[in-house]
Amino acid sequence: MAKLVWKPGALLAPSPPALVSCGTVEAPNLLTIAWTGIVNTRPAMTYISVRPERYSYGLIRESGEFVINLTTAGLVRAADFCGVRSGRELDKFAHCGLTPVPASEVSAPLIEQSPLSLECRVKQILPLGSHEMFLSEIVAVDVDEQLVDREGKLHLSRAGLAAYAHGEYFALGERLGTFGFSVRKKPPRKQAGRRAR
Repeated sequence: MAKLVWKPGALLAPSPPALVSCGTVEAPNLLTIAWTGIVNTRPAMTYISVRPERYSYGLIRESGEFVINLTTAGLVRAADFCGVRSGRELDKFAHCGLTPVPASEVSAPLIEQSPLSLECRVKQILPLGSHEMFLSEIVAVDVDEQLVDREGKLHLSRAGLAAYAHGEYFALGERLGTFGFSVRKKPPRKQAGRRAR
């Protein structure tokens, strides 16, 4: 297969079109972030990269706190809007019909309509060029109880999450496997019993 060689670009995909809430419950703001991910498990650490000229940048830098809210297919229109309009101009929560609710550990609000929210506290700010990275500890996770079964197992597949790839939004599709399926041993086959003669 022949491949073209292009100049460096941000083409790692898909990525989450995460709705990031900041500010306070009384004065909330939203922005959409694709540049995010998990960087450590113990302690649980994440990051978001934000352009310094964005309205939300100053709010997050000042408070040192924000919430990453996962985006469902039903929230994609809001995610798109919050990625192209500024909180300097309007209340994005109100415009998108979203509800800010208090978080348990940070001053930034959660989005009530999001199925899972990561409450984050900034540990370090790294200037990288076009964006600055807020390297942050996840201090609490808020999960819609409908995604948890009676045994306490999380079923995030029920949430209808969305993905973003090169300017387009997608609903997540069929499951192709589970973690470790490629090396998992298959159960031994049961042998059919012999027929009596």
